[in-house]
Amino acid sequence: MQKSFRRGAYLALVSLAILMLASTSFAQGKGHGGGVGGGMGNGGGPPSGFGVDRGSDKASAKSGGRSDNGLENASMNSNGRSDTGLERARRAHENMRNADRDLEDHPELPRMLHVSANSLRNGYQTALTINPNLTFGNYVAATRVAQNLSPRFPNITRDRILAGLASGRSFGRTLHDLGLSDRETKDAEERAREEIKQAKKTK
Repeated sequence: MQKSFRRGAYLALVSLAILMLASTSFAQGKGHGGGVGGGMGNGGGPPSGFGVDRGSDKASAKSGGRSDNGLENASMNSNGRSDTGLERARRAHENMRNADRDLEDHPELPRMLHVSANSLRNGYQTALTINPNLTFGNYVAATRVAQNLSPRFPNITRDRILAGLASGRSFGRTLHDLGLSDRETKDAEERAREEIKQAKKTK
């Protein structure tokens, strides 16, 4: 009888100890769960300003808005380049149309320059890619002046004359910079002008 009583008491104590341990574990688990929920906040979403937008906001705030201004300036600069390119193309196209009319009205110009009409037209078209403001008259004059002067002044070529015009210098200033005196420059211009004039009169 005593052994049965002792055994029953022992089992009761063990059962009570197990219940106490289980209750303690349950209480601790519930406490951790509350902690996680509080950490997420606002329905468990990420903290405010998290991710890419957070970095952008900080960059803008720290730079005092300069980062935003930089993006706007880049866009404006790009548009400026685009507008400039369109204007250059428009000028080149307009000058090319004038050249076609000039060649149609004065077919003797290529012959005076000892070139074919296609060669003269193609050469001018190539020159326009570098200097869209170059007129066909100046291209013809540069070609003729170079032809007249090259025997005595090998350094004076059409390409060098065109480079001077592209830099913004006048025809006369370009020739002077290439080594001609004031008198030689004047004579070269007058001779080429007269030859071109005579060629245009020829039908």
